[in-house]
Amino acid sequence: MRSLGPHIFFFLLILAAAITLACGSGSSPVNSHVGLLESVTLTPATAAGQAQFTATGYYNEPPSPVSPLKVTWGACYQNASTTEVSVSNSGFAQCADGASGTYTVWGYAMSGAGACPAIVTACGGGGCQVTGTAQLTCP
Repeated sequence: MRSLGPHIFFFLLILAAAITLACGSGSSPVNSHVGLLESVTLTPATAAGQAQFTATGYYNEPPSPVSPLKVTWGACYQNASTTEVSVSNSGFAQCADGASGTYTVWGYAMSGAGACPAIVTACGGGGCQVTGTAQLTCP
């Protein structure tokens, strides 16, 4: 009689893999709100040198507002991308050595609308992205 041990082991291994994959990774969408995102506000509105920015999202349905809102962060200067201000994934912005002037810090999230172009400008807007901005002044 043949041994069923390797076959049962293989079957259990496949079953465990299928269950694991069916359950997903456990991560949720970036912003799992049901309504459409209408606007994003960044606070503080103005800062000097360095600051921790927070995004708040305003939706067309409750619960709204949502803060902190998960956004993609960046900075620009006069509508062009810049490396003179860095913004971390958590919204901490700081001026690079030698940076001078007032820069735009932006944060955007997807609106949740169905069909729209996937366009992102240097200052974080366009397409289905809803963008909030603030100002960071470098000495």
